Amino acid sequence: MLKKIITMIALTSLYTAPAMADTLDDVIDRGELRCGVVLDFPPIGYRDANNEPAGFDVEYCNDLALSLEVDPVILPLTWSERLPVIVTGRADVVFGGTSDSLARARTVGFTIPYAIYYAQGVVNSNSGIKTFEDMRGKRVAAAVGTVPEQEWLEIAKEWGEEDNYQGYQSENEVFLAVAQGKADIGITTNTAVLPITNKYDNIDAGPRMPWTTDYTSVVGKREDVTWLNYLNLFVTHQVRSGRYQELWDKYVGGQAPELRIPGVMY
Repeated sequence: MLKKIITMIALTSLYTAPAMADTLDDVIDRGELRCGVVLDFPPIGYRDANNEPAGFDVEYCNDLALSLEVDPVILPLTWSERLPVIVTGRADVVFGGTSDSLARARTVGFTIPYAIYYAQGVVNSNSGIKTFEDMRGKRVAAAVGTVPEQEWLEIAKEWGEEDNYQGYQSENEVFLAVAQGKADIGITTNTAVLPITNKYDNIDAGPRMPWTTDYTSVVGKREDVTWLNYLNLFVTHQVRSGRYQELWDKYVGGQAPELRIPGVMY
């Protein structure tokens, strides 16, 4: 008798449990894809001459919306906002050069890599910085909440130069600080070096940073496996269709980096 009662309770719970809609269903039902993009990361994300969102990440967002047959809505983000907008549900997805670290994976979900970068400095022309070792004793700037900031602070601690570090909320502020001589070098990615050195007469390309290549992923809710599966398929399709190479050539130039990590099955 007790066994029958337990079975009935289990069946009742099964039939009365509320249906859990996932992000994929929500986006389709809403007819909009809310896409977080960092817009001070040219040429990956920026504002064009008409102050409209543009760049590699913006077009990836538009392509994802097209695949879902919904309208894209671009949510401009700072670097430090990339994870909170997913956790709070303000954005459905984030394209923002986000490294797939184990620490971050405790908070949000990551796809397979969709873009690869390496860290490089941009220097004030009067800084005297030519190599990585030349950064000793110099004022170093980076955007708050980024991998370059985290990696540099570890090195600065080893060198005993934490007080020389300057953190800014956006990369535009980093570049401006370098141009104004408030910082000797700003750490960014290789993709941003050319547009920034073209923009400022007194900023030059600086040394490459010694830490490893940065594999970045699309970000979604950690618990939403269905949505992450769809995003993985989308990233794969972008490569198979040639769209990844097309956009990389348009915004960065040259051969797009190989997205597969050596020794890892993706």
